[in-house]
Amino acid sequence: MSQSGLPVDFAGTARLFPLPNLVLFPHVGQPLHIFEPRYRQLMTDALDADRLIAMALLRPGWEEDYHKKPPIHDTVCIGRIHNEERLADGRFNLLLQGLCRARIREEVKSPTLYRVARVELMPDQAVGVASRERELRRELGAGVTPFFSAHPPAAEQFQRLLSAGLPLGALADIFSFALPLEVEQRQQLLEEACVDTRVRLLLSMLASKEPPVAKPASNRKFPPEFSEN
Repeated sequence: MSQSGLPVDFAGTARLFPLPNLVLFPHVGQPLHIFEPRYRQLMTDALDADRLIAMALLRPGWEEDYHKKPPIHDTVCIGRIHNEERLADGRFNLLLQGLCRARIREEVKSPTLYRVARVELMPDQAVGVASRERELRRELGAGVTPFFSAHPPAAEQFQRLLSAGLPLGALADIFSFALPLEVEQRQQLLEEACVDTRVRLLLSMLASKEPPVAKPASNRKFPPEFSEN
């Protein structure tokens, strides 16, 4: 495996799985439920090959052309299929683990029902100065803490993440995925390979939001239900 988590012989071609309401990030896992015929085919092909899928976000106005080829954002997240379950009627449940950012260079003609594109990987551009990274890490911790304080188990997990020694870019991705942001804001964060800029962008987004307050216990399911295509 390469540093990105992709096979060293990754040829730069990715199977596209566009959705209107989900942005996947590296370093996080997303449960998915697959039922459309084109994406059942995608799953079968991926499982027979490298197990890779590129999650893409549909651009606004996708509704009229959803079953054809609606426009998508150019920056995607390539993920690897884990813990798949093939159901008797051909549907799938799975966990998709985000690996790396990529930018679509061009879509290519394919005999498959699903879309395929040539992509260029977007590795993290690390913060070049150690003192600057330490300051950004401190600012990120301070900016994110209020959004977990109302839920003690989440706050405990958050503190473990901060003390786990994860790269700053990985922390920013995990929080970008977990915090209450609009889908287009998540896409903005996915598009930013520079870790310094990504952290500052995330903090600016959080500065305009009110952290949640503690609520009485509810019957909300955990983990959440699968996202569906």
